[in-house]
Formats: sequence, C-alpha cells, structure tokens
Amino acid sequence: MARPLAAIIGGGPAGLAAAERLCDVADVHVFDAMPSLGRKFLLAGKSGLNITHGEALETFLTRFGPARARLEPALRGFTPQAIRDWAAALGIETFEGSSGRIFPRAMKASPLLRAWLARLRERGVTFHTRHKWTGWGEDGALRFATPQGEMTVKAAATILALGGASWPRLGSDGGWAGLLAARGIAVIPLRAANCGFDVAWSAPVKERFAGQPVKSVTLAHDGESVKGDFVVTENGVEGSAIYALSARLRDTIEREGEALLTIDLAPDRSAERLARDLAQPRGKASLANHLRKKAGIDGVKAALLRECAAPDTFTSPAALAHAIKHLGLRLLRPRPIAEAISSAGGIALSELDADFMLKKLPGVFAAGEMLDWEAPTGGYLLTACLATGRAAGDGAARHLMRS
Repeated sequence: MARPLAAIIGGGPAGLAAAERLCDVADVHVFDAMPSLGRKFLLAGKSGLNITHGEALETFLTRFGPARARLEPALRGFTPQAIRDWAAALGIETFEGSSGRIFPRAMKASPLLRAWLARLRERGVTFHTRHKWTGWGEDGALRFATPQGEMTVKAAATILALGGASWPRLGSDGGWAGLLAARGIAVIPLRAANCGFDVAWSAPVKERFAGQPVKSVTLAHDGESVKGDFVVTENGVEGSAIYALSARLRDTIEREGEALLTIDLAPDRSAERLARDLAQPRGKASLANHLRKKAGIDGVKAALLRECAAPDTFTSPAALAHAIKHLGLRLLRPRPIAEAISSAGGIALSELDADFMLKKLPGVFAAGEMLDWEAPTGGYLLTACLATGRAAGDGAARHLMRS
C-alpha cells in the first residue's frame, strides 16, 4: 500500500526537523526555492554555529517572552540537551562555551548539515531545489515555479517552514505572507529582530570610528540592561549587546518615534569614584589624556562621550562622571529587515492548534521563524526552529494516521 505524500516547503532547520519526524509514516518531499538547502543555516554557522544554550531549562524558556506558553510544549519536547544528543547521533560533538552557548566542536554548520541530509536521504526523503512555492491551485494542489515551468503536487499533509524575512537573499523573503493572508490566516507584519539601529552620527564619528568595537560597557533601556560589546557603524550601532535589547528598542521606536539607549562606559567604576578621580588636578595634561588616565575613557568611548554629552558637561567632574555612567544615545530606527539576524511577526500563534496545524487549513502545518515569536541570539532561535519543526512533523504524522 502506497504511503501518503507529505510536502514540506522550506529546506531550513525547521523543515528538515519536520521531515525527520514524518519520514516513517509518509513519502516525504522537501521543496526549497534556492539552488541548495540550508543556506541561512550555513551562513549563520560561518563564524561558529551556536546550536543551542546550556542554561537551566526554566531560564531558557523565559527567553521567548509572550510566545513562551505556546512554544513551551515543543521546547520541552526537544530540549537543549536533546539537541546535543541528536547532534551526537549525527557524529557531531558539541561543547559549551564560557557564555553558556553550545557549539559543534568543529565550529561549523556544514558538517552537521551534510550528515543530516545524508541521513534523511537514507530514510527516503526526496529533496527538490529551485522549486518556489506560489500557493494553491483551485483543486487544493500545491503550486511551484521551477526551471522547467509550473508543477503541482497533491499532498495529504503540508508543512510550511519558509522562514521569516531576514537575509532574503538566502531564501527567506516573507513572500508567503500574502498567500496565507488571502486564505484568511492572520499574519502579524514582519519586523526586524536582533538588529542594528540608525544613529545621526556627526561626520567625524562616521569617518574615524565606523567599524570600531565598543568593549565592556553596560547598555540599558526600558528597565532591562545587558553588559557586553557593540560596534559603531557608519549608519549607527550593531552587535551582540545591541541585539539583546533590540526588541525593546524597536518597540519604543514604533511607539514614540525614537529610543534612548543608556550606555555605561565604565561599568566597573562607580560615579563617585569617577568624579573623585576626574576632580584631581590635570596640570598641563589635555582633557583627553586626563579622561584616559583617570577614567579609562579613550578612543571610540571618548568619541561617544563627546558626541552625546552636552558641551558644559566637560567643565564639571561630577557632571562628566554622570555622563560616563549614563550616556544617552538616540536611536532613530531599526536597520532594514534584510540586514537583521532574525525577524519578529509572522503567522499569529492563535491560528494554530496544539499540533501546529492551521485551524482554517486542515492538513496544513507551520513551523519555525514564519510563526509570530522572537528570541535573542544565543542558540534560542535555532532551538525553537528545530523544536517547532519536530512538533509540526509529529502533528502531521498524527493527522495522516487519523486520515
């Protein structure tokens, strides 16, 4: 007896995770618009694939904000430890870094992807590249644009795993939003997440400090703070510490038109100590040298201080110390979504049942970044893509067995 055909649209982590769960009960076909699979996954791993995070699971779950309740069953079904075990079964050893982030020992995505695809092929999964999904035909068949022309596929179950809208050149362009909205599916507008922001830099900052890292600072906004590094760019700021606050900063900009990022340029020194040290006579030393010697502020940090602090700040040690500890940087807008590490928005979670099936489209499931959730960098994004992909695959398998 022939097995039912299951179509998975999207060959990234969520789609491949779904295929892994479905291939025992269905004839699984994975369709991807790009010439090869997992392109965004491979690019994310170029500087070291952060596959998940080693913190306690209860803490881990808090990183998903308002979407936690909906994602939690899937995340508990494929925990960070389970991901490490899964990778080990593919021959990929992992390790936990000092920050708690977990990486493959080889620090690359390509060996993992190769092993994963090989195992899926061995289990009968068929892959179709250069197949761009264009919606459904009048008979309900899936439609694809291919180099050979349009083709249609009649699937007993379909899993959509098309990604969000970040890095569109790698395939996730968000073009699916209109197709689903036309079917009555609520889609929250896609927005940049884990992104940089524009700043109205003066010409000297742009010319002299673009590309410079600002190290060992504490950033704060809207009651949340993070210690780390960021980078001054020609257009503004980016980097890990910025990304950690990007959701709050983006939301403030949407409400108020701009956001004030507070920077502590010397987090290991108190304002009182800075004021005392800066009040010492500087003799013939320039103010720049005085700041360097007494406060450890020079280079790009000194440039930021001069860029953002009022001129009369530099005439008062107490005011200067306060500015070093509470420097306000105005952010104008997020960088374009095409530059973002990930995206927020997508299919409203209320559109899904417990099996990740779209309530209005029986037999059609969705997973990964095309759902309306967001999380910081640190392995959380990939974990949720894998976990929701597996959950959708399990849901589709149950649907097929009931049919």
